[in-house]
Amino acid sequence: MSKLLVTGGCGFIGSNFVRHLLQTDPTVSIINLDALTYAGNLANLADLAGHPRYQFVRGDITDRDAVRKVMKLGVTEVINFAAESHVDRSIHDSGPFVLTNVLGTQTLLDAAREFQVSKYVQVSTDEVYGSLGATGYFTEETPLAPNSPYSASKAGADALVRAYYHTFGLPAVITRCSNNYGPYQFPEKLIPLFVTNLLADLQVPVYGDGQQVRDWIHVLDHCTGVEAAWRKGRPGEVYNFGGRCEKTNLDLTHTLLDLLGKPHSLIRYVQDRLGHDRRYAIDCTKAETELGWKPQVPFAEGLRATIRWYEQNTAWVSAIRTGDYLRYYEKQYGQAA
Repeated sequence: MSKLLVTGGCGFIGSNFVRHLLQTDPTVSIINLDALTYAGNLANLADLAGHPRYQFVRGDITDRDAVRKVMKLGVTEVINFAAESHVDRSIHDSGPFVLTNVLGTQTLLDAAREFQVSKYVQVSTDEVYGSLGATGYFTEETPLAPNSPYSASKAGADALVRAYYHTFGLPAVITRCSNNYGPYQFPEKLIPLFVTNLLADLQVPVYGDGQQVRDWIHVLDHCTGVEAAWRKGRPGEVYNFGGRCEKTNLDLTHTLLDLLGKPHSLIRYVQDRLGHDRRYAIDCTKAETELGWKPQVPFAEGLRATIRWYEQNTAWVSAIRTGDYLRYYEKQYGQAA
C-alpha cells in the first residue's frame, strides 16, 4: 500500500486531489501536511474526518524538522501542491513566495532523498513559460520565461526539481497546468470571486481591456493528470495539462453574468495588473500520449456545476469572507492555528 505525502492538501487543488484519490483507490493512504496559511482551509476536507486512510498534520514545508517527522511515518511518495499562488499578492510582497515555493521545495527534495521515496511529483504552473502571442502553444520544451514574482518562484522550484533528478537521481516529475476552476477555490481567483460577487449583486473587476486569454481546466481533470504523472510519469520528465479551452477574461465574465442572470453593468474595468501576461495556451499532447490522460469535463458543464457549488455553499464562502474559517482548526483541535 502506498503511503502518500500530499503537501498543501487543504488548498483548492490539493483538497480536491485528496478526496479524489481516497474515493477511487482503496490501496492508498494519505498524510496531508499543510501549514494552514490564509488559503489553506481545514474545512475543505471536513468530510474526511475520521477516514481510516487519511491523516492531517499541521506543518510548514519550509520546516525541515516538521517535514522529517512526517516522513518518518512511513511515507513512500510525495506530491507537492503546497505553494503561494496568487499573482497580485506576489507583486505586493514576493517574500512569502520565495520562502514557500523555493525553500519549501528544496526542503521537501532533501527529505525525499533522505527517505528514498519512490516518486516525487512537483505540481507547477504554465505561468513559468511566460506569455504567448496570438498563436502557438506551450509545450514541455518551451523555455521558461516567468514574468511575475509568483511564476519566477515556481520556475525556481522547477529548476531545483530538475537539478535533484540530474544530480542525485531523485525519481521526480514536474507537472504544469493551465487555469483551474471548480469547488473549494479560494474566492480571490477570477471565477470564484466573480461568482460570489455576482450572487451578492456586487461589481466584478476586469483588468485592462479584458482581452487576456487563459486556457481553463476543471480541477478534477487536473487531479487525474497529477495522478497519472505520479503513477506513470517518467522520472526527469515534465507533463503539461490543459483543458484545450481558451477564453478571454472578458468573454468569461460575460458568460458568468449571463449564467447568473446579472446585468453587464456590474462590470468594473480597473487598471491592468503590472506585467500581466497576455495569453496562455497548453499543448498537452505529451500527457495524452504517454500517460493516457485526457480532460473529461466540458467547460460549459463544469462551469455550471461550479456555480451551483458556490450557490449551495454560501456558508463556506461567508466563513472565508468573515475570517471564521481561520478558526476551524481551533474548533477541531482545541488550539489556535
